[in-house]
Formats: sequence, C-alpha cells, structure tokens
Amino acid sequence: MDFALFMIIALIVTGAIWLFDSLIFKKKRAPSEHEPIIVEYSRSFFPVILVVFLLRSFLVEPFKIPSGSMMPTLIPGDFILVNKFDYGIRVPVLNWKIFNVHKPQRGDVVVFRYPDDINVDFIKRLIGLPGDVVSYHHKNLSINGVPVTLEKAGGYSYSTPGYNYVSTVRYHEKLGNVTHDIILNPDEPTVRPGDVVNFPDKNHCTYSNGGFTCKVPAHEYLMLGDNRDDSRDSRYWGFVPDSDLIGKAFLIWFNFKEPRRIGTIIH
Repeated sequence: MDFALFMIIALIVTGAIWLFDSLIFKKKRAPSEHEPIIVEYSRSFFPVILVVFLLRSFLVEPFKIPSGSMMPTLIPGDFILVNKFDYGIRVPVLNWKIFNVHKPQRGDVVVFRYPDDINVDFIKRLIGLPGDVVSYHHKNLSINGVPVTLEKAGGYSYSTPGYNYVSTVRYHEKLGNVTHDIILNPDEPTVRPGDVVNFPDKNHCTYSNGGFTCKVPAHEYLMLGDNRDDSRDSRYWGFVPDSDLIGKAFLIWFNFKEPRRIGTIIH
C-alpha cells in the first residue's frame, strides 16, 4: 500500500474515533470511568500522524538508496532527504499539482515514479528539460548541440552485490550551474539498443551502437544515472512526465556503513 494512502487511512480512523468519542460516547461515561484504550491511543496518535503526514506530503520525505546507479554521488545504503516543496504543491495520493514553486533544473538529482511501475520510486539526475535535444554518443554528452564539460578526476572502484570488482574512471561533469561527479566504464558500451523497451514518445529518439539522440517532449524530462554504464535510465525506458516527479534530493542524513557521509549535501 502507498505510504501516503496508509497515512490518510490512519488519520481518518484515529480522528473519527477521537471525534465520535468527544461528541457522543464521552458524555455517556460516568466521571469515574476510564476512556477506552482505543480512544486513548487515537487521541495520542492522531496529532503525531497528522504532523508526519503534512511533513511527508508537502515538505520533506526520506528515501533509501537501494542500488549503485547514482554512484559516486549516492551509494547503496545512503538515507537521503527529498524536498517535495521545490517542484510544486501536489494533492497527496492523487498527485495533482495545486501550484508551481520552482521548475526542475538540469543537474538536479530527482526522485520520481518509475514510468513502467508508478508504485516504484527511482532516483536519477535530470539531464534534459522539455524541448532539449540530448545526444549521448561514445560517452560524450551534449545538450542542444553544446558538449557538456567533462574533467577527468582519477579512478573509482567499487564492488557489486555479486562481489565483482569494477574499475571505472571518475569525471567532474558540469550541467548548468551544477558541477558533480560521474563515473564511466571504458569497457562498457554507451547504450545497449537491445535493452531499449517500447516507451511512449520513443519516436523522439534515434539509437545506434554508439549511443542515442532524443528530443525531450513537452512536460517531460530525460534522466541519466551518474554511474553511466551501470544505470537503467531514460535511454532504456523513456521520459519522465512532470506529474511523476516527487522531489529534489538535497541531503544524505544517514548511512550505517559510512558515517562520514552523514550531512553531505547532494549536488
């Protein structure tokens, strides 16, 4: 069950029990009679659930990073905070936008609903805005014909869940005003055309063994992982509609295995 839906149900149930008891049943109890334990719990938990619901729905929501697709920026086990206010206020569960606050920007690290299964949350970096022409060929990224700046920053190695050791090259990449790190594996292809699914607006893209070029449709975004050669992202499953955006990741607030990452600002 969607957590927001669960919170709404909990609010309705605890609020209704507390309200009906206050309006009806409390008046019928003798002064010396204790209130039922279910009423006591409802009265105690309702304000707590309400505060958590409002915070998670409109301001900040925590997420855990499950995979290495955003390395080196985010690693498995990072617990992050996501700003849900920045991209506009939405009706919980229904996800209808009430009004805009700020527009998503290139370089944002974004949590969104996976287009193939909206019950699954993904996190990637926003590369293409609506109307952008994004090309990624032979590990070289360009947006609207302008190459994205890359600066080599040494090596980066990590272990996969199967205990395979992977050696990559680390680069500083600049998107707009955001400079962040990505990793590239020279032994891996830029894109595997055989893994590309039939997604909506696929006709906006052309593929080859060397890469792909896409024109981002209106009200949609193109996302890539920072671990470019080990990420299932927009090149494989398509664009992310504005309605599926959840928020902008901004802080690592905990990591059991890497305490030094606590408090790291996400760029």
